[in-house]
Amino acid sequence: MRLEDYPHRLAGHCGSGALRDLLDWAGLGWAGPPREPLVFGLSGGLDFTFLQIPGLKPPIYLGGRTLDMEFDLCRRLGVEVERRETDDPVQGWEWVTAELDAGRPVMVWADILRLPYLRVRLTNTRHDIVVVGYDAAAGVAWVADNDREEIQEVPMEALAHARDSHGFPHPNRHAAFPMRFPERLPDLLPIARDAAADGVANMTGVNSASGEPPLEIAGYSAGLAGIRDFAAEVAGWPDRHDPETLAAMYRTVRICVEKAGTGGGLFRRLQAGFCHEVAEITGDKAFREAGRAWAACAEAWSALAAAAGAASAAGATGTTGPAGAAGEMGAAQPDHAAVAKKAAALPALEEHATEKLAIAARSSS
Repeated sequence: MRLEDYPHRLAGHCGSGALRDLLDWAGLGWAGPPREPLVFGLSGGLDFTFLQIPGLKPPIYLGGRTLDMEFDLCRRLGVEVERRETDDPVQGWEWVTAELDAGRPVMVWADILRLPYLRVRLTNTRHDIVVVGYDAAAGVAWVADNDREEIQEVPMEALAHARDSHGFPHPNRHAAFPMRFPERLPDLLPIARDAAADGVANMTGVNSASGEPPLEIAGYSAGLAGIRDFAAEVAGWPDRHDPETLAAMYRTVRICVEKAGTGGGLFRRLQAGFCHEVAEITGDKAFREAGRAWAACAEAWSALAAAAGAASAAGATGTTGPAGAAGEMGAAQPDHAAVAKKAAALPALEEHATEKLAIAARSSS
């Protein structure tokens, strides 16, 4: 059983890519099928997370989206979604096949480390893929993954293994997310403003439901305050870490910003695209201005990632010495100052973009 005409395309991020495809399958959109940036932005999932975890190698992690953006998007669009989890692999697979047998694709979580077609070395148990078919006799399933242009054939045993992982950030417990779609979507501009307001609340550190700041957790900072903390920490890394750890930290920055399914620029490029698409469809000038501001943030994050990547490569091959100088064997040295300078530019840009997003959230233009 396979949904032969499932509309799948490459995407920058697993969640927004999966939901874009599902909305297209359901025949929903505004000026045609929604593009991925619009889907991402309508979730209100823009965020920033900075984790410092002593004992972890490397001891940092960066994030740019909320954990529940998929569910927030469904709520905003009127899509009914149920989160089902179990430790029983038989039950977990029956949830999937029941949807497919009824002619419906179903989104599931799978650990990227255990998906045979990805060939990665990192774990992420909350990777969204959409199962679009299975053949019990052949022991295979077909899945749509944002990272692959074609529908992927996966052994059912491997898929079950990927859906039963205890990796980062937590066990995925054969999670499946059956969805029921409305006949039409709400008008775009009101829900875009609502999503923008959620993004502002995430970045300013105020929970939109309670009006209270989030609880403080050791080693964790978020939003604009987290970006200020991150920039300050980066400047001091060379004095606090040995060359091997420092090279790994720089490498992690590059991966978290550009490579880990962020759509580029730590999700800021997707956010800019959302603002631009809302402006294009509705004519709203405030969203157009916000789009320009978030595009500048995306470029700044990408510039940081490039500098961190260069410093990581130099740190892996060079010897100790002045930043940017040649080592004993003529190898280039990590340019710590360049990385710190790129990081230092981020807080002001992000504050400006958040202000522009707040204006868009309450605009009537």
